[in-house]
Amino acid sequence: MEIGKKLELTAEERERIRFAVQAAEQRTKAEIVPMIVTRSGLYREVRHWVGLGLALLVLTILLTIESYWLPWGWHASNAAWLLLSTLIAYGCGVWLGTLWPVIRLCASAERVRRKVQLRAERAFSQHAVSQTRERTGVLILLSILERQIYVLPDRSLDGLASTDQWAQVVQAAVDRLQCGDIVDGLCQGIERCGLLLADICPGSPGDNPNELPDELIQEP
Repeated sequence: MEIGKKLELTAEERERIRFAVQAAEQRTKAEIVPMIVTRSGLYREVRHWVGLGLALLVLTILLTIESYWLPWGWHASNAAWLLLSTLIAYGCGVWLGTLWPVIRLCASAERVRRKVQLRAERAFSQHAVSQTRERTGVLILLSILERQIYVLPDRSLDGLASTDQWAQVVQAAVDRLQCGDIVDGLCQGIERCGLLLADICPGSPGDNPNELPDELIQEP
């Protein structure tokens, strides 16, 4: 597995995830869909604010040390240099605002959570997770940039488990993700989700079809 802006999983790692889904679904009629996305949002506002902040910082510094670079009085060319320096600083800040560490530092926690939630809701619809006989699909989305996992159950499962119980599914994955093991973290989350679903949505002997693919979905 290679971790970066593009996560490369080996065939063996994908097979581990598929096997985890199959094992989790054996005792429940629910369907688990694992998904990994590179990022859930673009966070354009981060680029703007970092650019603006760097531009103001450069302008402030230049005006503060004016006596060193402006010994012969004020000229129109000085204003041009100030403007050019400020614009260059803004451009550099916009570029810095595209870097993942800067996004993680500057994007608000609320906005990040909302972006991951929206990405999960969109994926739920795009990949037809709701297209099961009894509306028992569950999407487990891992968003790498945001370092977040979002579990989205279908409406028939809504209310059968508490918020804390779903949070335990997320925590099971996070415990391994914090060690840098993305695949094992996702597998742990799938396993914990299967245990929960076996309690709230048990399978019926002889009537437990596999309605959705077990393979990992991976998108930018």
